[in-house]
Amino acid sequence: MYIGISMTEPLPKWIMRRYSLLWNAFGDKEFSREDAFKAWNNDSMANVVLSALRRAGWLEVDFDPGDARKRVYRLKSPEESVREMKVNEASDNHV
Repeated sequence: MYIGISMTEPLPKWIMRRYSLLWNAFGDKEFSREDAFKAWNNDSMANVVLSALRRAGWLEVDFDPGDARKRVYRLKSPEESVREMKVNEASDNHV
């Protein structure tokens, strides 16, 4: 079970670029914070981006089974994220 699963929200362009780099590197496979840093060439904004992706619903987080102090991450697919955004928009328009 992933921690903090939420409905997906649109991303700012600068975060979407970093999401794309992660998606190209990992797809829907699990990865660590350190893996993300490597994919982003040690980008100093990595922690901020991971947090923003999680809050926007594009990133799922779980505890590392080998070390409960660490987290493992998994990206939602672009298709799944867009589908959830459309569902959100539809429900917002009916309120």
